[in-house]
Amino acid sequence: MNLGNLKPADGAVQKEGKRVGRGQGSGKGGTATRGHKGAKSRSGYSKKIGFEGGQMPLQRRVPKFGFTNINRKEYQGINLDKLQELVDKKVVKDTITLDTLIENRLVRKNDLVKILGGGELKAPLKISVHKFTSSAKAAVEAAGGEAISL
Repeated sequence: MNLGNLKPADGAVQKEGKRVGRGQGSGKGGTATRGHKGAKSRSGYSKKIGFEGGQMPLQRRVPKFGFTNINRKEYQGINLDKLQELVDKKVVKDTITLDTLIENRLVRKNDLVKILGGGELKAPLKISVHKFTSSAKAAVEAAGGEAISL
């Protein structure tokens, strides 16, 4: 390598964009590649999100239906077999609280929790969460445990 064959590293030099609006001699003067008239030729133009050139936008063409209840409470469901897994792994012994479920990443800290009746529970557990299904409550009590609603 010597001074005669020095060159910048690959990718270090980017090509400059075309210089528009610099007179007729440049070949990119006059309208500066924006065409004639219309919103796109003006300075400060920016199209609204979803704009379809005056055609009725998709968001307004599609029919709206249904109803969303703003007071709905979403419960995070946990089946009994998940709780039995925690007992089998020796993570819990006799009580399951919200904190236990959060530590084991079964729910997040602001979730409302509902115990569902899927699977079977063999261990007598004292479970305190927000809600229980009737089948889950019966299964917990049948195993000798206690179901406490918060």
